[in-house]
Amino acid sequence: MKTSGPRPTVDVIIEIDDRIVLVRRRHPPPGWALPGGFVDLNERVEDAARREMREETSLDVELVALLGVYSDPSRDARGHTISTVYVGRAHRRPIAADDAAEVGLFGESDLPSPIAFDHAQILADYFAYRRTGTPPRPK
Repeated sequence: MKTSGPRPTVDVIIEIDDRIVLVRRRHPPPGWALPGGFVDLNERVEDAARREMREETSLDVELVALLGVYSDPSRDARGHTISTVYVGRAHRRPIAADDAAEVGLFGESDLPSPIAFDHAQILADYFAYRRTGTPPRPK
């Protein structure tokens, strides 16, 4: 991917009861990831988050918190991306669609492997946030 600058993306940690939704990617890079994707031109980040959740998990998600912004230039081997990461809630079972080959519900003690991108760090920040109530500090 060749661009004139970083591309904006969104990811959402979808909570369903005491589990979170992860998707196994259909396209490279391989692995399990938070559902998410690129923000379209003239699209609000929040709208992109809701759209991507419907496209990848078939869920209508209520965004409840902003976990953080992740911008390490090496976070995506395809090119520099900046991801706005939300915490969201849903109330029914996800169904894999679009770029998701498979979808699953996981807890902190049973995360699948491998985890794509920098999503292992994002998940560590999320679980710490859930334990303490304090969002991650900028690095």
